[in-house]
Amino acid sequence: MTRAGSSSAIPDLDGTGLRIAIIGARFNDHIVTNLRDGALRGLERLGVADNDIMESWVPGAFELPLAAKVLAQTGKVDAIICLGTVIKGDTPHFEYVCGEAARGIQDAQLTTGIPVMFGVLTVNTEQQAIDRSGPGIDNKGDEAAVGAVEMALLVKCLTA
Repeated sequence: MTRAGSSSAIPDLDGTGLRIAIIGARFNDHIVTNLRDGALRGLERLGVADNDIMESWVPGAFELPLAAKVLAQTGKVDAIICLGTVIKGDTPHFEYVCGEAARGIQDAQLTTGIPVMFGVLTVNTEQQAIDRSGPGIDNKGDEAAVGAVEMALLVKCLTA
C-alpha cells in the first residue's frame, strides 16, 4: 500500500491469495471477451492464481449488478470485475442501461462491502469499444483488474 500522505503514488500490488470474480455480459460478447482477456492478463501480472479466478456470464450489462451482488454475498471472493459493452444507438435505451448498470454495480459494492469494479464500456461507436479492448495494458478489462486487486487489498487492510 502507499504511505500516508502519498495520495498520487501508485501502490505496489500483489494479488497473491486474492479470490477475484469476473462477470461478463454476453451482449456484444466479441468486445467483452477481449475485456475479459485483458482482465485475465492483468490479474496474472499481479500474481492472482488461475484457480483463484471465478468467471460467470450474464445476458447483458443490465444483469451485471444482480450477479455481482449475489456473488459478493457468498463471501467466496475478495473483489468482482463487471465487464460489458453498451454502444449508443438511436434510442434512449443506452442511457437507461448504462445508468442502471452503474447504479446497480455501485449499490452491490456498497451493500456488501466487496469491491465491484465497473468495467462496462459506454461508447458511441463499435470502433471506440474495439479501441478500449485491445491487447495492451490500455485494455479497460486490464484496468478493472488492477482496480479490483487494489481495492481488495485496501479493504483487507482497512478491516484487519
